[in-house]
Amino acid sequence: MIEVEGLTKRFGRKVAVDHLSFEVRPGVVTGFLGPNGAGKSTTMRMMLDLDNPSGGSVRIDGKRYRDLAEPLTHIGALLEAKAMHGGRTAYNNLLCLAQSNRIPERRVSEVLDMVGLTAVARKKSKGFSLGMGQRLGIASALLGDPEILMFDEPVNGLDPEGIHWIRNLMKALAAEGRTIFVSSHLMSEMALTADHLIVIGQGRLLANTSMAQFIHDNSRSYARLRSPQREELRDVLAAAGHTPVEGEGGVLEVDGAETEELGELAARHGIVLHELSAQRASLEDAFMQMTAESVEYHAHAAAGGGPPTGGAVPQWGPDRFEGKGA
Repeated sequence: MIEVEGLTKRFGRKVAVDHLSFEVRPGVVTGFLGPNGAGKSTTMRMMLDLDNPSGGSVRIDGKRYRDLAEPLTHIGALLEAKAMHGGRTAYNNLLCLAQSNRIPERRVSEVLDMVGLTAVARKKSKGFSLGMGQRLGIASALLGDPEILMFDEPVNGLDPEGIHWIRNLMKALAAEGRTIFVSSHLMSEMALTADHLIVIGQGRLLANTSMAQFIHDNSRSYARLRSPQREELRDVLAAAGHTPVEGEGGVLEVDGAETEELGELAARHGIVLHELSAQRASLEDAFMQMTAESVEYHAHAAAGGGPPTGGAVPQWGPDRFEGKGA
């Protein structure tokens, strides 16, 4: 388990992470979300003692990362795939990590096979594509067969097969009772992978809840009805205690009602329905609603939706200090 308590990071007068507290529990995939500059990467770096916090603490199974003996056997992490030594082969990159953590050499071949890099094991990693480098980084995280795994943008550069593979791998590892903590900007992928969400904005905790609860709390779900007897349908809905709202194209939208109830209501009154559908928000919709006031970078389209014709003025935030998107 990962325990974060009061974690704070300042860069001069800029507070990148602001008294952040949460736990990452075993047995589920926990997604870590936030807009660019929210402090996600800085938080993950402090978890691994790559950055020193200005305040607060992080415990990995009750200890600081720096106090773990053979840390790769406790926690595996992918924060930057290209951090591997480009002049070494894929095999030798992993072998060095294995030897420094007293991991048997046979494990190197096992994880290379697991991530699909056996055929290029003896090739230098500097010639790897982004996707191959990502797979090698994932292999390094898996090397010590740890109970805790942290991934920052794990699908970056992967092809569809690779994305499907890493998604199923994270779910399988969580099902074994391991602690999985993953950060990603791909909302559609996170919606398919994560069970629990931790959302931050401007370095502060915004949400710590299940995926389903997060979507429910931060978005609108409603029933959509379309009928050639629209006015009659509106009257029937109103008489039943609903408040229909007219949407685009003459449809009626009803909040707080199940489609089964509305369909039976229309049938009892002999009203023909051309459409009756439940409209449920996506994770992206809920995320945009939750983080609207925490976004530090706002792009503005030129008139007509095309690219801006004038010079763009950069708006710097915490990313400036972190060296990458947070």
